[in-house]
Formats: sequence, structure tokens, C-alpha cells
Amino acid sequence: MDSLCCFNYSQGSRSSCSAGKGKSHEGTAKYGFSLIKGKANHPMEDYHVAKFVQFQGRELGLFAIYDGHLGDSVPAYLQKHLFSNILKEDEFWTDPSTSITKAYERTDRAILTHNPDLGRGGSTAVTAILINGRHLWVANVGDSRGVLSRRGHAIPLTVDHEPNAERDSIENKGGFVSNMPGDVARVNGQLAVSRAFGDKNLKSHLRSDPDVRSAEIREDTELLILASDGIWKVMSNQEAVDFVNKIKDPQKAAKQLAMEAVNRESKDDISCIVVRF
Repeated sequence: MDSLCCFNYSQGSRSSCSAGKGKSHEGTAKYGFSLIKGKANHPMEDYHVAKFVQFQGRELGLFAIYDGHLGDSVPAYLQKHLFSNILKEDEFWTDPSTSITKAYERTDRAILTHNPDLGRGGSTAVTAILINGRHLWVANVGDSRGVLSRRGHAIPLTVDHEPNAERDSIENKGGFVSNMPGDVARVNGQLAVSRAFGDKNLKSHLRSDPDVRSAEIREDTELLILASDGIWKVMSNQEAVDFVNKIKDPQKAAKQLAMEAVNRESKDDISCIVVRF
């Protein structure tokens, strides 16, 4: 991984951010990533995975953004364990969707079991598995997104899990959704997503099962963007695709996309991965 220092635009001091790149050994896919700490007065809470690996005779591209809240322990745990848990499932090759769902829920149970070692925080997640450069499986809990570009058109592969959209589920479990003026909807007045890993104090009212979608990588598929909500709070799916499609190098594209979010005054931690096919 390449690393660099960048100017902390919130406090006028030096702060670490990171960027890097890699490529498939068997195909033409390349990736780049960029993470920038936001304005909040706490350490960076985003983690990522971006790599190609050989697994049981196939090449897998493994990509993820984990956006933590109330600390970075849960996203750090996910970075180490979630993909390995997915690939341990016996039916991964025959039924990837079921395997991913089982692994998400099993990982969440493990996180709750490790509490208080992992603290009271939690994390959203968006993950992507690229099989032999052709078959893509994307899953998410929370509001980080996966967006595909096909002939320049943004194709969302995730749906944000917002409290208002899943109000019935939350209320059926004894929780409530607050809608204070000037603020976003929150579960029990606290969390701005309705699905997440961890968050033990709210878990009885939250879900951790992911939405899972698949896509074929065709000749007209240009790229995939995975990003935390630090991007999506200031940019639409199509705006991000339009911006990135102009930049052929995926590392440069990821870095410039993250900086564009900064320029648009995003206050959150900003993390993104660009995979160009």
C-alpha cells in the first residue's frame, strides 16, 4: 500500500490519509483507493480491504469499506474477519448470496460476543467479491454504497438502510425513529442507519442481515465505486460516476473523488475504492 500525508483541512495540522493501488494477475481489472479523515474530533474510523487473491483455483477480487461509529474497533475487526468468514461457508461457490448473508450475521454475533473488548460502537459495511473478473457480488448494511458504471450510467448495487425506510421493523422490535428538525432520522434518537454491525445497546432494534446483489462484468462495464457516506452526503451516484469516468487511472480517480467530497465540504470520514475493468 502506498501511503502519504495530507493536510488536515479541519484543524490546520498534519494528519494521515492513505491511498494505494493494485491489479488483477489474470485479467485487466485494476483498483485504487483513498481514505481521508473527516472533521470530527476523533481518530479515523473507516477501514478498507482492496486486494486480489487466489482461492480454490479462482481469482477473487476482495473490496470493502467499513465505516465505524463510536470508535474504530468494530471496523478493524471486520477488516480482519468478514471476508474469511464468507469464504468459509461451504456453499460459497454454489450459492454466494446465502453464504454472504450467513457470514454477515455470524460475524455480527461474534462482534457482540467479544463485547466489551470491542466497545459499544458499530460499523456499516459494503463489500464486493469479483470472481475471475466476470461475476460480481455486492452486499451492504448501512449507508455505504456500491455503484457500477455501465456505458456511463450509474447502476446502484446497494440501497441505503435509513431508519425511516425500515421504521416498521424498528418499531416492531420495540424501538422508535426520531425525526428532530434539522437532523436526520435516527434509531432511538442515536443511530442514523437501521442496519449495522455491533451497536450492542441498540442491537435489539437493528438488523445486521445484508442486501446482496450480483452483476455480470460485460464489455460495456467501465468501473465499480465503493464508498462511505462521506462521499454520498455531497454527491449523487451519477455525479460520482461522471467524475470518475473521466480519469483512467483508478488510484488517481479515487484520490480525486475523495478530494472532490472535501471540496464540497463533506464533514465525515471519506473512503472510496475505484475498480476499473
